Amino acid sequence: MTTPTPQNTAPRWLVLGARGMLGHDLLDVLTATGPDVTGLGRADVDVTDAQAVRAAVVGYDVVVNAAAWTAVDDAEEREAQAFDVNATAAAHVARAAAEAGARLVHVSTDYVFDGAATEPYTEDAPIAPRSAYGRTKGAGEWAVRAEAPDHLIVRTAWLYGAHGGCFPKTMARLGAEKDQLAVVDDQVGQPTWTRDLAELIVRLVDAEAPTGTYHGTSSGQTSWFGFTQRILASAGLATPLEPTTSAAFVRPAPRPAYSVLGHDALRAAGVEPIGDWAERWEAAAPTVLA
Repeated sequence: MTTPTPQNTAPRWLVLGARGMLGHDLLDVLTATGPDVTGLGRADVDVTDAQAVRAAVVGYDVVVNAAAWTAVDDAEEREAQAFDVNATAAAHVARAAAEAGARLVHVSTDYVFDGAATEPYTEDAPIAPRSAYGRTKGAGEWAVRAEAPDHLIVRTAWLYGAHGGCFPKTMARLGAEKDQLAVVDDQVGQPTWTRDLAELIVRLVDAEAPTGTYHGTSSGQTSWFGFTQRILASAGLATPLEPTTSAAFVRPAPRPAYSVLGHDALRAAGVEPIGDWAERWEAAAPTVLA
């Protein structure tokens, strides 16, 4: 009798947007845990090309769409181009994943909300984006729900990480260069390490979480001012810091005043949310500020 050859049952992962801050950490986490993973960046596949996307996803069990137009202010002047990447391309990826029988993880944003809440946004709260970026990402969510029956939409916010520019690196550099800093204190959110988000995505898939929308942010909340205090302390800087308001830093795209997201859907799926933002920053700081 011939002994059957054991089959590799580990899922094959494809990460689109693999050269970005989150994509880098996803590849690191997946490679460390053993699954078969491929990362593709902008130079490898044009996500706005439906045929290219269809060819790219064949043979994979899980497709993570971390490809996005994230230049929030530029989107105000170039909304059509942002829509191509954040909405049309999301539809291409969702349709291709469905045809390939793959589970789709689509990364979205707090900018789909209006930022006017006073308590954490639930996963099923009505979206009301106030910026071009938010509108295009909201359209991307709609496309994913319409085209991919087996999907996980993961909204996140205030991301920082080791691979690429981010708020902590900028503030640490400015703190070393300037005699004093003024930082906005009237925008509240949840600073979130991309490594933590990457691990959360893997845990969601491993848990076979039900199709739906989840919030991938740290727990707790702070302002940009409060976050900067922690950043400077971690960098060993004593630069004087003054709180200011959003009115002092007018940008083309309106910033949400309140970007705190609730995590009830994670708990219902048996998946533990990311820990408190301050504790997670202490863990992340040595790597992010290196």
